Parts: sequence; structure tokens; C-alpha cells
Amino acid sequence: MQEQSAPGPATVTAELTAEDRVEGEFVSVVLADTEEIWARVFQEQLGRTYRPATLVLFKEGTRSACGGASEATGPFYCPADRKVYLDTSFFTTLSRRLGAGGDFAAAYVVAHEIGHHVQNELGILGEANRIRQQVAQAESNSISVRVELQADCLSGIWAREASATLGVVEQGDLEEAVNAARQIGDDTLQRNAWQRPMPHTFTHGTSEQRARWFIIGLKSGQMEDCDTLAATRL
Repeated sequence: MQEQSAPGPATVTAELTAEDRVEGEFVSVVLADTEEIWARVFQEQLGRTYRPATLVLFKEGTRSACGGASEATGPFYCPADRKVYLDTSFFTTLSRRLGAGGDFAAAYVVAHEIGHHVQNELGILGEANRIRQQVAQAESNSISVRVELQADCLSGIWAREASATLGVVEQGDLEEAVNAARQIGDDTLQRNAWQRPMPHTFTHGTSEQRARWFIIGLKSGQMEDCDTLAATRL
């Protein structure tokens, strides 16, 4: 993936190393790309104005409007403050422990979290979370899977637009993103933890599902094709 200038807004919560800052600059560039792309997609497909999210890079731990965050939390989006929280060590974990190396794999993770912001902007995330609080755990997990797969699909739209309009996608980049989606599927993570995959506990979807919905967004480019909440097949 080729870098561009004009990084987007980001805040940092602790003193960072030089390596941390390099990662932070890269993520900020990705964030700027998501802003440009989603502003255009919202206008073209919805006739709406996109309000960008804020990125918070943190080291060791921080607080969000959704509660505490630590290295163990992993990247997440907090709808209450419209911010994406990302631990500076996550990319090392992604590459060394999860087998998803490459800068476009890291970019996919950022784009996935921005996908949750897109859901929040559209009112999808709030409604899904409201329903999840009213149902049993297994059904709540099922809704969570659909929400996460939609964010994967939306990140596929981002990747398509980045490839077509920004000139930042190099050969092999999209394969890195698909591989990252597969490596963080619930079934793969449970197997890697020496556990038997238990579908009723899944909250993000299987490796096959995550890669499939990313590719759907990548090929289609249309937000209406990312309606995982109504899909009969995940």
C-alpha cells in the first residue's frame, strides 16, 4: 500500500516510541483516506453528508465513553463518543501472532472499525445494540455477528474505492486484507487458542464469512449489498 500525505485527525494518550509514531502516522493516513472515500460514497449513494470519526491511538490503556480499553481489548469503535480506539501494539500482534502481516492488513482493520462508525451514522448500530440488550445471549451474539460482517462488507467498499480512486493499492494488498479477515474469524481464533470452535459463542463471524463479506463489498461497491442484518445466508 502506498502512503499519501494529509493524515486525518488523531489523538494520542501516552508517550510513544519512534516505532509507535510511524504506525500512528500510517493509521492517520488510512483514516484520512476513509474520510475522503466515505464522504463521496455517502453523497453519491445516500445524498447525505458524512461526519468523520476521530482516531485515538493509545499505549497500554485508556478510557473511552464506552469504558476502559487496554492492549487485551483490541481495536474498537465507541458510538458514544464516535471514536475509534487502537492500541499501538496491535499491528505487531496482527502480524506476529495472528499471521496477518502487511500494511493493507492493518488498513483493513482500521477500515473495519470505521465501518462501525458508518453503521452508527446510519442508525444501524444503535438499533442493533438496543435489540441485543433485550434478547438472550445466543441471539445477542447472532446479531453481533451480522453487525461485524456488515462492517467487513463496508471495509470492502472502502478497499474498492481506495484501489479505484486514490492510487494507494499495490499488487497483493487486497489479498493481505482478505487474509486478515480470515485470520481474525471466531473459529480460527478459537482454534489458535486450542479451543473447539463453538458457533453459539461467535460474535464476529467465521473466517469464511468475514472474508466473503469483505469480498462482497469489494466487488459491489454498493452499501445496499452489505445488508447482513436481512441476509438469509451469512
